[in-house]
This record gives sequence, C-alpha cells and structure tokens, in this order.
Amino acid sequence: MPKVGMEPIRRKALVEATIAEISAAGSLDVTVSAISRRAGVSSGLAHHYFGGKEQIFQAAMRHILRVFDAEVAQRLGDAPTPRGRLEAVIRASFWDTAFKPASVSAWLNLYVRAHSNAQALRLLRVYQSRLRSNLLHDLRPLCGARADDIACGIGALIDGLYIRAALGGAQETAHAADIVLSYLDAELKRQ
Repeated sequence: MPKVGMEPIRRKALVEATIAEISAAGSLDVTVSAISRRAGVSSGLAHHYFGGKEQIFQAAMRHILRVFDAEVAQRLGDAPTPRGRLEAVIRASFWDTAFKPASVSAWLNLYVRAHSNAQALRLLRVYQSRLRSNLLHDLRPLCGARADDIACGIGALIDGLYIRAALGGAQETAHAADIVLSYLDAELKRQ
C-alpha cells in the first residue's frame, strides 16, 4: 500500500537526483537505475511517476527553469525603473546558482538535446520567450521600435556569455553581466 503524501517528496528527490546524475556524468548518458539509486527509490517507482528517463529529464529542466523564474521575479520586485528591471533580468541570468556544476550540466545538455528532441526544444523556447518578454516589457518605453533588436542582442549575449562563463570558470562569470549591461547602455545611448 503506498504511503500517503510521499509522491511529491519522491518526485522532488528524483528530480534532484537527475540533476546530480547529469552533472556527475556530464551528459544525459545516465540510467533511470542510477537516478533511482541516488534518490533512494526503486526504478519501478521512477518509471511509475515519470514514465522514463526523458520525462525525468524534462521534469528536472522544468525545475531548473522554475528556480530561474523565481530568481528573476524576486529581482524584478526590487527594481523600480525600466533600466533597473532590465539590469535585474540580466543579473539573474548570471546569479551564483546558475553556475553550480549540476545546473550547468543540465543547461548545456538542454541546448544540445533541443536539436533532436521536441520536448527539450519546447522547454528551451519557453525560456527564450520568457526572457524576451521580460526584456521587451522594459525596453519598449526606453527605446521604442528598436526594443526587439536590442532584446535579441541581449538574449544572444546572455546565452553566449553563459556558455563561456560556464566553461571558463569564476573569472568569466564575474564579468558576464557587466558585459551585457555595457551593451544595453550603449544601445540606450543611441536614442
């Protein structure tokens, strides 16, 4: 007989174990068995809750995206001006948690997986759409018709600098947000 109330606890444990296993392997070349063992549950239970490895990976990425969204929301709440809100979104993209090895592995694997998997591509597009929406909300009052182009540039810089920083270490990480903010300020001065 199943223990009442254990499903959310076990799901969370499996998601966290998936992130940790991906980090340890450096790829999606992990087994449900290894994930289950790390989570302290049976493989059968993992399959029961998620269906398979791909679904567990999708749940892990949705978890990482929720954590990122919460960081953005918290920072946006503290920013009273459009320029301040833009800085909040940019700095949230480079906050410390995003560079934990487990998060880096999951993000990098999402980018790779998106080329061959429709669900991974959908998750990546959700992230990109939210980033673009957050940027456009505050760029439009500052730069009008150029907002879309500037948002595209900021998004590309964030993605590229994140990958560089994730692979290059702390020195790259420390300056990534400042590079994007310099681009933003240069574009805003072109008005």
